[in-house]
Amino acid sequence: MTDNSYVHRLQAGAPGKPILFVLHGTGGDENQFFDFGRRLLPEATIVSPRGDVSEFGAARFFKRTGEGVYDMADLARATEKLASFVAALAKLHEASDVLGLGFSNGANILANVLIEKGLFDASVLMHPLIPFQPMANPALSGRKILITAGERDPISPAPVTKALADYFESQHASVTTEWHAGGHDIRQNEIDAIHRLFEPYR
Repeated sequence: MTDNSYVHRLQAGAPGKPILFVLHGTGGDENQFFDFGRRLLPEATIVSPRGDVSEFGAARFFKRTGEGVYDMADLARATEKLASFVAALAKLHEASDVLGLGFSNGANILANVLIEKGLFDASVLMHPLIPFQPMANPALSGRKILITAGERDPISPAPVTKALADYFESQHASVTTEWHAGGHDIRQNEIDAIHRLFEPYR
């Protein structure tokens, strides 16, 4: 199924319930977090797009020129595309709230949509990497953001993660950061924190 040229999976919820967008990491696809999203919010509309960029066969949401080095023009393109996709489906399904969850590359595109557009009422950024200084955005005020991270993550270094959390706090978002002692892997305390963030939307 395609919409705005994203291949995606979708499970429609009831009108007036939230819509949750789940975004995979590099090499994942629309199946990576779809069932997790359904378990998190059984009555919500769940949407899982597949990134439209191929990096040696691995799906991503935007191009990069090296590890941690982003193609900023393609990031801008991808941000506009995802924002349009999210806004159109949220309107179509009469969603009460727009929610997002992304891991690694999926967290990065979700973070940049937040930075540029606001748009999401509550978001989970799992092991994000934003290696640039984001612009100010008053629309972030009051947005709920959970950042999960590994203290020894070689792909998303802890100081860069902390700088992103500080940025969102400076924009008056409601920010929670959940750490574990490992690297670029997802652990149970992250899952527990995600459940706590989304509990009010069940």
